[in-house]
Amino acid sequence: MLQRETSASGLCGAPRDDRRERYSQAALCRSPEGFPSGSDRQALRQRLSDATCTALQLANFWQDVRRDLEIGRIYIPLDAAAAQGLSENDIVERRFDERYVRLMKDLIARTRALFAEGNLLVKMVDGRLSVDLEMFSRGGLAVLDAIEAIGYDTLHRRPAVSKVKQARLLGGALVRHLLNKNSSADVKVLTSLAVGTEHAVPQPSTMTAESYEACHAIARAARSNFYHAFFLLPKPKRDGLAALYAFMRLVDDVADEGADLAAKQRGLAKWRAALDQAVTGQEQLFDGNAAMSPPSALDGASDVLPALVDTLQRYKMPARYLHDLISGAEMDLTLQAYPTFDRLREYCYRVAGTVGLTCTHVFGFRDARALDLAEKLGLTFQLTNIIRDVHEDYKLGRIYLPEEDLQRYGVSPEDFGRAKATLGVRELLRFEAERAWQLYEEGSALLGLIDADSRGALWLLVHTYSALLSRIEAVDFAVFGERVRLPKAEKMMFIAKARFGRHTEENILEKRDRDRRRAGGTGSRRRVG
Repeated sequence: MLQRETSASGLCGAPRDDRRERYSQAALCRSPEGFPSGSDRQALRQRLSDATCTALQLANFWQDVRRDLEIGRIYIPLDAAAAQGLSENDIVERRFDERYVRLMKDLIARTRALFAEGNLLVKMVDGRLSVDLEMFSRGGLAVLDAIEAIGYDTLHRRPAVSKVKQARLLGGALVRHLLNKNSSADVKVLTSLAVGTEHAVPQPSTMTAESYEACHAIARAARSNFYHAFFLLPKPKRDGLAALYAFMRLVDDVADEGADLAAKQRGLAKWRAALDQAVTGQEQLFDGNAAMSPPSALDGASDVLPALVDTLQRYKMPARYLHDLISGAEMDLTLQAYPTFDRLREYCYRVAGTVGLTCTHVFGFRDARALDLAEKLGLTFQLTNIIRDVHEDYKLGRIYLPEEDLQRYGVSPEDFGRAKATLGVRELLRFEAERAWQLYEEGSALLGLIDADSRGALWLLVHTYSALLSRIEAVDFAVFGERVRLPKAEKMMFIAKARFGRHTEENILEKRDRDRRRAGGTGSRRRVG
């Protein structure tokens, strides 16, 4: 059964009577030259941010019509389609003609009006937020331009914005921001954004500052979901997460690269020793002329360890978390299967729970419950990855799902190597997904226990990973073919919501429960692949 939207008002999250107001550019561009203050100003900012986030979501929908049809979803409002003479069946059968062109032109015009409405917000905010807002909006508009460029046929093609265009959008936003600012203070803020520093924050030593720069370079190169969340944090916290990520990335590289088991074990042992030496202040590790120079297996150690030690000290973080992480990498070298969920949970704690714990120290917390919740979130993030990658992991000789669960659903290890997921595999993965959702429900309470300036970043991580799990459910656990991913436009929308404070309004799990209750929602069983 298809999940569908029957009206444009339902799709935009507004009652039908409010549709004309929402889609009217003039109605929302009525403020005078000076913006209101106090509660009126806050209400206006909220309305404008609603317009921008809604426009980003709509641009994503119009871009992904083909992909959404493949997983049994229609986000095109059926009343808008009917107004152009199109039925639901016409869309399902992908009948592209002048009616569909008229429909897309109408929807794009409405979406452009929302972007124009929200653009007023750029003038109401300063610094990085202004740049982010303009970049998000121009990116969404570029998606609409791309739809027009392919002749509006999103039934058969997915238009994309090139990386060159994306870079130009970012550069243009930075230049316009600089030219529009008159005060030297604002110019200084923008300049600090470009070079990755903030003038108001006390600077570490030269060696440590260079180490943080090296850590950011490693994190950028990895293109992880975590790195997107870094930019929602104040700079000291961004630096801390970059240092942790860089260390973890380099440890993972030792475990993942090459085929010599003994060499990998030696490499991890050297990282463990290097961590101890750095934490206890044995400076020889960073001195190229000292008798003890970094071993070849520790390429990058002298670059990242000064920043890592500074982060451990700054945020009062136990080094044992990182030792546990190395133990998890060692488990990956010798264990190919896990008999019980308790055994898998131990592994997940070491490779992912430790990540949650270290991040939570950087986020800041005052309630001891935060650490238990952080460990649960790390576990559910890892479970989500395991479900998505079960086929690829099998080809690498690894089966992470507990043997007791395989037996329960009559699944053999060889089933993970088939071209398509069997019914038993799907039921097994559905069981593991429900286990992950339970952990999301418990762990998401962490949002209320960390510092306010870190909640947007954590919300983004939870939302991104849970949306990935929802997408896996939507394709009925067909994870044996093309890797299930979130579209870039959807990620951009999540970042925008987190950046503009919308994370305080949306509960991910409540949304999923609504989807499962409605006909054709993510709880429906659609056989795919």
